[in-house]
Amino acid sequence: MSTENEGTAVPPAPSAPPVPVDAPAAPAPQAQAPQGPYGQDAQGQAPQGSQGQAPQGSQGQDASGGDAAHHPGASSSAPDPSWPPPPPPTAPYGDGGSGSGPGGWGSSYQQPAPKSGRGRGGLVAAVLVAALVAGGLGGGLGYVLAKDNDESTGSTTVSASANGGDVKRDPGTTAGVAAKALPSTVTIQAESTSGEGGTGTGFVFDKQGHIVTNNHVVADAVDGGKLTATFPTGKKYDAEVVGHAQGYDVAVIKLKDAPSDLKPLTLGDSDKVAVGDSTIAIGAPFGLSDTVTTGIISAKNRPVASSDGSGSQASYMSALQTDASINPGNSGGPLLDAQGNVIGINSAIQSTGNGGFGTGQSGSIGLGFAIPINQAKYVAQELIKNGKPVYAKIGASVSLDDSSDGAQITDQGAGGAAPVEPGGPAAKAGLKPGDVITKLDDRVIDSGPTLIGEIWTHQPGDKVTITYERGGKQHTVDVTLGSRVGDN
Repeated sequence: MSTENEGTAVPPAPSAPPVPVDAPAAPAPQAQAPQGPYGQDAQGQAPQGSQGQAPQGSQGQDASGGDAAHHPGASSSAPDPSWPPPPPPTAPYGDGGSGSGPGGWGSSYQQPAPKSGRGRGGLVAAVLVAALVAGGLGGGLGYVLAKDNDESTGSTTVSASANGGDVKRDPGTTAGVAAKALPSTVTIQAESTSGEGGTGTGFVFDKQGHIVTNNHVVADAVDGGKLTATFPTGKKYDAEVVGHAQGYDVAVIKLKDAPSDLKPLTLGDSDKVAVGDSTIAIGAPFGLSDTVTTGIISAKNRPVASSDGSGSQASYMSALQTDASINPGNSGGPLLDAQGNVIGINSAIQSTGNGGFGTGQSGSIGLGFAIPINQAKYVAQELIKNGKPVYAKIGASVSLDDSSDGAQITDQGAGGAAPVEPGGPAAKAGLKPGDVITKLDDRVIDSGPTLIGEIWTHQPGDKVTITYERGGKQHTVDVTLGSRVGDN
């Protein structure tokens, strides 16, 4: 999905009536001028035979411009066994990732056209109107004050303090957090070999020059494309993709000739985040780099499925929800707590679907979603180490049907494989086709995508407790999660 900003003209400010002033009437003029459908393995593979639809839960839009939440639901035909499965109606990406379609976080990348100047003219006109109104008001007040003072002291001089005091911004304030974090964020430009691409955001992960962002931000540049990262100082670096995880929607790039004075952002603990905590988001909404917005944590563990809008990529997350303003171009940027610690990666938004700014794109309505940093940190470390993502799995294919009853193990697995992997974690735990998983630990599972998102918050080898229903009876079993390497 793309978050490339497509600038639009700024409409002139509405005219305002002149402000009345208490002044002598001017002589009358002598002359007047003329008027003029799929099941998916809980490890992320789409089995055949299940008829999946859009996942239950929040449907966001990629912060980079991909509109996943507003895609049509899955058909009722047999699912494509290939990975990844066709995306369910999902949340559009929150940034400016590659390959986005209309309605996503970002807009499709286009070569900039010569500016006509009309947009700037509109802005100038608006400024002039405001100046005239303010001037009229100031003149009127000035005359009244002068008149009143003439009748009393005859002086209009107003004394003022020579010093407004020193401006001090404490480290815990939004300004203090932004001042510390902005130097460690970058605006990412990704371009494919065919010239398509978009804009997103990333942040410094370590002193070796690794930058963490969203997969959909850099997807266009993965196969021989061009990738650059620009710091707030204006310094631009060429970069390369170290690794990307489509299912997690996380990617790591590395700066070429990275400077020696990089300052990685401090990572927080997303498990300890509470609803109501303050949040600060940094990104490049609609191409406006180094933009800071604020909000709170609105919800936790929000099941979100998102897509780049191309029908070939889907990701699942148990997201942090925030009302901080996030728009196309914010994808991949850090979501910070009040102390400046990274608690998430801004990735998707829910939108009304109405395009704005003359681009046909959707913008923030206060429903933004971020990948919890505890999960993103693990993924980033694996990508740096191996170049490929590692996913936790239970070894069973689950339906992606739109449901509120749970995640049902399908009767057929991906590509005709067994729905429950022989010798896999689910098989060892005694799970069978037709079982409906309703809880994972203390998390309520209402659908297949919700189960996948929750499993992916864990690491291979973790032990989880699964609650499921079979024949109208409820059962509980412990499962040790297995692993799968790569997105294919």
